[in-house]
Amino acid sequence: MPDTDTPVLETLTLMTAASLDNSDLSPRELMIARVAALVAVDAPAASYAFNIAPATDAGLTLDDAEDILVAVAPIVGTARVASAVMNLAAGLGLAIALADDEDG
Repeated sequence: MPDTDTPVLETLTLMTAASLDNSDLSPRELMIARVAALVAVDAPAASYAFNIAPATDAGLTLDDAEDILVAVAPIVGTARVASAVMNLAAGLGLAIALADDEDG
């Protein structure tokens, strides 16, 4: 058994770090690609929540997220973009709730 209480979270964190380390894209470009991929696969809110910190660290803003949604809309379609908006909002709420739990 792993030496951590959160082996899944730790594995996902290591995978994210490895993708940053092994790509020639800047962190900002990489996170733009990741957000676009989340939209394309109709990712759940938890996936957006998990990517909020690295995206913010890379300098992405909510305006950037909106621009990404506009850019991928012709490829993924209306239903996928609408789902992404809801999942992104829920992911932000989840991230805020988790941060509040850690603080309080």
